[in-house]
Amino acid sequence: MLVEHFELIEAIGLNLFFLFIFGFIGLSIHGVMNENDVPKMGKMVVYSVLFAGCAGFIAKAIIQFIWESQGVG
Repeated sequence: MLVEHFELIEAIGLNLFFLFIFGFIGLSIHGVMNENDVPKMGKMVVYSVLFAGCAGFIAKAIIQFIWESQGVG
């Protein structure tokens, strides 16, 4: 296999790892908040922070894809 294939597999694996980690963190936070009767406003703040972190990784991936397709990176 060529080096480009290894880089592609590594990138896909890293993205799937981030997806798994954010899902696991979300489920863990959801369980803890339900167990401790957190108010609705607190849940909204926690989930918005978790979504903002996830959105940052998604934006990074989109920008990286656009730049690489245009030959910038």
